[in-house]
Amino acid sequence: FLSVTEDLVRRRAEHNNCEIFSLEEISLHQQEIEKLEHLDKWCRDLKILYLQNNLIPKIENVGRLKKLEYLNVALNNIERVENLEGCEELKKLDLTANFIGELSSIASLKCNIHLKELFLVGNPCTEFEGYRQFVVATLHQLKYLDSKEIERSERIKALQNYPEVKWKIREQEQAYLLKRAREKEEAQRRMQERKDKKQKQMDSKLGFDSPDSPQEKPKQAEGDGEQERCRTAENDEEDRRFWEEPTPYTPESRLETHRYIEEKRRAKDNIRESKKREKPSWTLITAEGKVLNVNVPKLHFSLKDDEENNQIILDLAVYRHLDTSLLDVDVQPTYIRVLVKGKPFQLVLPEEVKPDSSSAKRSQTTGHLVVTMPKAKEILAKQKVSASIKHSDCNTQQKNTRSGQVEKLEVDPTKYSFPDVTKIIQEKDRTGQGPIKLQPQKVTEVKKSCVDFENNEDV
Repeated sequence: FLSVTEDLVRRRAEHNNCEIFSLEEISLHQQEIEKLEHLDKWCRDLKILYLQNNLIPKIENVGRLKKLEYLNVALNNIERVENLEGCEELKKLDLTANFIGELSSIASLKCNIHLKELFLVGNPCTEFEGYRQFVVATLHQLKYLDSKEIERSERIKALQNYPEVKWKIREQEQAYLLKRAREKEEAQRRMQERKDKKQKQMDSKLGFDSPDSPQEKPKQAEGDGEQERCRTAENDEEDRRFWEEPTPYTPESRLETHRYIEEKRRAKDNIRESKKREKPSWTLITAEGKVLNVNVPKLHFSLKDDEENNQIILDLAVYRHLDTSLLDVDVQPTYIRVLVKGKPFQLVLPEEVKPDSSSAKRSQTTGHLVVTMPKAKEILAKQKVSASIKHSDCNTQQKNTRSGQVEKLEVDPTKYSFPDVTKIIQEKDRTGQGPIKLQPQKVTEVKKSCVDFENNEDV
């Protein structure tokens, strides 16, 4: 059964910053609560308590709420008034549409001297002869009963006929209690029948689902769709029988209806979860290694080739209010894959890109996902062109040498070295014809022609 939990109380105490020790008002209606407990320990300062439209069979664990002024337990399964003597400040009690047949149990409210309003409409006891007279004569402090004011003349008349009315009420109570005993037995029998029927259905399903011979398995697989349709038809027929079957309005039938609805809801949730687990497997890359273009989320997109900045830009029209945590971007050299809430968007790129240098951003105005991917091949080509220009421009090399910058002409990094200044000879005839070839023969000829030349290695 469902009871009052601390988490439920805290969620319902948002107006009090989720603090429950100082809570003065709380609404726990329509929470399928089947047992009333803990509130007298957690919320001792409660003044207003709403518990209507639950499945509470008994008033309990509220006797310590000394400050409680209004208690609403309408539309529950309460059969007698009890355990409210400790609610010293109780002014209003709503017991509308319960199953109170022991009308004499209202005598326990005599201790609640501040009680002014009482609602019992919709209970079996209201059908008793002399019901209103009995309540008016029993509870002298009441001002209103079932929204109708109690006049002084009415109270005097009720007190005059009290012994006779009290005797009639006792007789009707006894008859009602006998009727309730029969209803409980009938409800117990119906519940047992339903359990036996379910057990038989489970046994038959287990016997059908596990055939002895393996040859029957393919036939069963072929008839899965037919079985599903038959199962749906059976469920519909069961629903129709359940709702059309006449049953007395009792606490047991109300509880049984709740159990039935809860069971159906759980079955639907299980089917929904099983469908979620069985997600379709999308083919993104074929067995031969071919990358496919896929757009499962069905999003608009544009692919732009930005030649000036040597990059490819993908603009994916992602939903504007979609949280960025639900996006997963994976850039590969030849394709890009974006998972939008688990659904893949994959696009083959026209040229190879550099994944490490790529970036993904969200537009603040449109919410679109913009992925910038620098091209790999064209970047290498630019590097070669710039290297050839450096090799061919001799004057630039000389200027860089004078300014102290080292030009590394070799491609292999292990051959980097500082140029030998003593072996650099400028020839005007070969200016602008590419890099100078340093030939030791020419150097020796210069040495021979100059008689007074001394080679100082320190220079």
